[in-house]
Amino acid sequence: MKRREILKSLTILPLAGAIGTKTAEAEIKQKSDWTPKKVAIASKYPSSSPLSACIRSGHLVFVSGIGGWYADRRKEPGDIQVQIKSALEQMKDLLERAGTNMANVLKVHMTLAEPNKNIKALNEVYGDYFPDPKPVRSYSGCGVDQMGRDGILVQIDCVAYID
Repeated sequence: MKRREILKSLTILPLAGAIGTKTAEAEIKQKSDWTPKKVAIASKYPSSSPLSACIRSGHLVFVSGIGGWYADRRKEPGDIQVQIKSALEQMKDLLERAGTNMANVLKVHMTLAEPNKNIKALNEVYGDYFPDPKPVRSYSGCGVDQMGRDGILVQIDCVAYID
């Protein structure tokens, strides 16, 4: 039985006085009719990509994968620390445009080129961007030439909430 059917089948009318003029049944119906809205948040960097950089839905924000290096913004790709700073600064900007911040990040996922070589240096920078408690994080590794563009060492995305 679906959750809505279970809720509708419950006898809840004795609770009606506890919630004012609305009946508990009406309150449950009102909540079950809610559907999250989807709002795209624009990046300050124009892109020809056919995807959204950031989507806000209700109290959640989803940031799309951000590469650590873009040739049009920086001449040389740089090392992993330069790239993670670049990606996290762009993430911070997108989150602020959506109405939240790095403290509200719940989950981070990264794709990391040569993780055995790069994870320690990445962690030295990464932790400075998130206050405690830090968000949960996962990563996948790949070869240097598997990030979709030569020179990219990291791609990062996240899910955050809005108070």
